[in-house]
Amino acid sequence: MTPEQAHARARATGPLPLGAGEPAPRGMVRLAHGDGTGLALQVWPDGATPSLLEEYQVAPVNVERSGETRRVLAAALKCCWTDLGADPWPGAPAPVEDVLSAYRALIGRGDDLMRNWAIGALRRLHDSAWLEVEDGVVRLGPRCACWPSESHAQLRELMRRLPTGDEGLTGLEVLPADGRAPAETAASVAPPEDVDEDLLGPFDERRRAEIVAAFIAVEHAAEPVHEARLPALRDPVLRRALAEMLQRRGRVLIQDREAWTSGYAPEVTAVTGTTVGEAERAVLVLVLIHSVAIPRADGLLPADSWLSPFPAQVEELRRHTRLPIGELEAALRTLRHAGLVTQVKAGEEAGGYTPGPQFHRLTPQARRGLQEELILAAGPHTPLAAAVRANRR
Repeated sequence: MTPEQAHARARATGPLPLGAGEPAPRGMVRLAHGDGTGLALQVWPDGATPSLLEEYQVAPVNVERSGETRRVLAAALKCCWTDLGADPWPGAPAPVEDVLSAYRALIGRGDDLMRNWAIGALRRLHDSAWLEVEDGVVRLGPRCACWPSESHAQLRELMRRLPTGDEGLTGLEVLPADGRAPAETAASVAPPEDVDEDLLGPFDERRRAEIVAAFIAVEHAAEPVHEARLPALRDPVLRRALAEMLQRRGRVLIQDREAWTSGYAPEVTAVTGTTVGEAERAVLVLVLIHSVAIPRADGLLPADSWLSPFPAQVEELRRHTRLPIGELEAALRTLRHAGLVTQVKAGEEAGGYTPGPQFHRLTPQARRGLQEELILAAGPHTPLAAAVRANRR
């Protein structure tokens, strides 16, 4: 696997597992376990993080119930970071009930609704590798190892201020689900040296910061970023350096008039993989048919648009799927968290779903491929579908 493919797969599916002694791909940090195996994660140039978006007033990718999610992460860190003299990761495992207890102490409430929200936040944090939750045990996920060392002092002060949970729930004996020792004292973090220094080095400090800011923006903003906000998107020389940084990660710049975002390069899409299951893909096809294909056939949408003001109604989705209601709702929740669909409220009605912000990141080649797949799904026996199949032979 090339470094570009490795970066693309890590972005699509999460941290990459590494064998004993296997080095991390170029530009990735290696998190080593005590047995020599490890994980590879992407790192940002110059130690920048997506929090940089706030300085440029660019909206980040939306996190569902972000307040609860942040508070649950803080509660988990309180329980798992037992030695404040060491780095946060890997920490020690903690029972889920200890984390929920710390969360209750933090918010001052303990009703069932708050508990359900906290459990949902634990699920989201697990899916995004901030936490590992399994068999009633919570561990700090590999993404916690990528917190800049400069932020550790602030995190330590936060942990000292957070209240502890109910004493009756702490101290439970819990064994890790994967058989590792309760605390991975031999774990280590090996950050890469001089990430993209050959590309950024020739620029002065100001232009270097502008390139890094543009990189963070196109990779992590919720919507395409207007070039007026970031000089590196307007300047051809800086934009060329930005494009090379993205290329090393299996990504390309995508322009929509005067706005820019990034997407997967066509040559890596075949190996990126996905965490979206078969049920989720089937539901996504239904959303695209009802919110894009049908309005497009009626002349209400332009041919190349994948964003739609016509939501697929929940009742329509229930009527045209064989999935049980519970599985349908779970699939929609997964798609919503992945940014593949957006829930639209319609007053007092249930509303519906439209394609999510990830569809901004389609390259022209991906748009054509998706258009063909939608034709095959919506009308497999039509002459147009026959033409698509003939062209693929």
